Amino acid sequence: MVTPNSSVTLSPQQIEELNQKLSKMRHDINNHLSLIVFAVEVLRSKPEMLERMSTTLADQPQKITADLSKFSAEFEQTFGIIRN
Repeated sequence: MVTPNSSVTLSPQQIEELNQKLSKMRHDINNHLSLIVFAVEVLRSKPEMLERMSTTLADQPQKITADLSKFSAEFEQTFGIIRN
C-alpha cells in the first residue's frame, strides 16, 4: 500500500461527503446485522424455518464485506492511498 508523501487537505465538502458515506455504511451494516439477529430469533421459536432463514443468514456476511470494501475504496481514493 502506498500512502501520500505529503499532507492531504480535504475541503469541508469532501469531509461531509466522506462522513455521509461512513454513515451510510454503518446504517447498511446495522441492517445486515439486524437481519442476522432476526433470523436467529425466528429459528429459536420456529426451527422448521431453517431452510428459509439459512439463505438470509448466509447472505449477510458477504453483504457486510461488500459495504466495507466499497467504503474502503472510497476512503482510499479520497486520501490518495494506492494498493499494490
